[in-house]
Amino acid sequence: MGNAQNEQANVQNEHISELEQLREGESEQMQIRREKLQKIYDLGLTPFGQKFDWTHHNQQIIDEFADLEDQQVAIAGRIMAIRDHGKTAFLNLRDFTGDIQVYLRQDEISELEYQLFQLLDIGDIVGINGKVFKTHKGEITVRVEKLTLLSKGLRPLPNKWQGLKDPEIRYRQRYVDLIMNPQVRDTFKKRSQIINCIREWLTDHGFMEVETPMMQTIYGGAAARPFITHHNAHNMDVYMRISPELYLKRLVVGGFERVFEINRNFRNEGIDNRHNPEFTMLETYQAYGNFEDAIYQTEQIVSYCAQQVLGTMKINYQGTEIDLTPPWNRMTMPEAVKKFSGEDFDQVETIEEARAIADRLGAEYTEHDGIGKILNACFEEVAEEKLIQPTFIFGHPLEISPLAKQNKENPSITDRFEAFIFGRELANGYSELNDPIDQRGRFEQQMREFELGDDEAHQMDEDFVAALEYGLPPTGGLGIGIDRMIMFLTDAASIRDVILFPLMRPEEGRAGRGDNAEEASENEEK
Repeated sequence: MGNAQNEQANVQNEHISELEQLREGESEQMQIRREKLQKIYDLGLTPFGQKFDWTHHNQQIIDEFADLEDQQVAIAGRIMAIRDHGKTAFLNLRDFTGDIQVYLRQDEISELEYQLFQLLDIGDIVGINGKVFKTHKGEITVRVEKLTLLSKGLRPLPNKWQGLKDPEIRYRQRYVDLIMNPQVRDTFKKRSQIINCIREWLTDHGFMEVETPMMQTIYGGAAARPFITHHNAHNMDVYMRISPELYLKRLVVGGFERVFEINRNFRNEGIDNRHNPEFTMLETYQAYGNFEDAIYQTEQIVSYCAQQVLGTMKINYQGTEIDLTPPWNRMTMPEAVKKFSGEDFDQVETIEEARAIADRLGAEYTEHDGIGKILNACFEEVAEEKLIQPTFIFGHPLEISPLAKQNKENPSITDRFEAFIFGRELANGYSELNDPIDQRGRFEQQMREFELGDDEAHQMDEDFVAALEYGLPPTGGLGIGIDRMIMFLTDAASIRDVILFPLMRPEEGRAGRGDNAEEASENEEK
């Protein structure tokens, strides 16, 4: 076994050990909590309560203390700490906005409420009615006048000091991750704000949001392997979409001049810190435009979201300052290869010359690849990871751009671009090919490449060609990877840090409901 395999095995063993320790500790504490649950029932109280009419969030009380001091408030949240001093106690209560201190005195609540308090645990959800004040240490606090149990937690939260740090457990039990780690909640709050800002910018610029099929009889719009499922009623296989592109362009044919969609794509490919099989994309299409309009949209949308959500267009990503202020840098694909390797593809005239450059650079290619595909392989090998500041790469070869319009001056390339930040592709756009005869020919070429072994080659779509035959106006199209954009704007190292529930391999011996099979069976019997 190699060093990498040994290291992976060690990490896996540590993960299993941590899980086992958590479960051993859980079982004893869960029994204690079950006993408390019964005692709450014995008091005649309901441990899983009803609607609670809260008046303020915690942060609102802190921000508006000058107006709320000595005023009645009602708050609700999860107990994150209990400091019991006998006849008095302090609790830390956490809601969606953050934490606030709560002060409780035995002689200021009913005997029943005090008995209830003695049965509370960290993790329980309660409602508090009381007055706002500031302690002699200056801590803004709510003084309890009424205590209501809203939900008894039967599982203990992770240790306060150890926290929840194992990424595997965090991703599998995101609900616990969100409880324990405020910075994780902040990331997903920002995700929502960023997506709202994208919608705001687009609708302010005349774009209409639409929805197109997630299941398709022919997959297309990207070079990727699809997920296949089966529709029983029609007895046919269908594909989870890899892109909404061809349907959105059909809408432009139909007369919708500016459309966009924010939704999921599915690609049956590998998983790493930049790829998840299910991910969120923005695609826009602007009639009577071209790829320059898509470039403008890209840098404007990204910089606008940064300014609105973060208050700046200069961000720090993984220790590197990134300036998102438009306009962004521009280079052609051959210029980028030359800048970072010294090899000049603009002088290449034969496939042999292209292969020789690829061999020198260590770029992989097949015997069927033309000059354009080899150029792209060399770009990915030597240039892509070095594009740290926002950069548009354009001048993509025709053979890797089956849906883009040819460049008027150089028909071997297309009017297409890709946007890169921190060495990662963020966006892809082009002047859309609207010549149905040319489009059919490119689909046919893609099908020949599929027959030669390229399983990501584009499929023939006769209905899309028919739509183009009715007339597609000149159109600029854009696709932005929302998850990657949010990674940059929240300084997230992995795409799984910005997806609430990333795809994970099921744990061995664990049932789908988040418990092990034996425990699940026992609970069913009970």
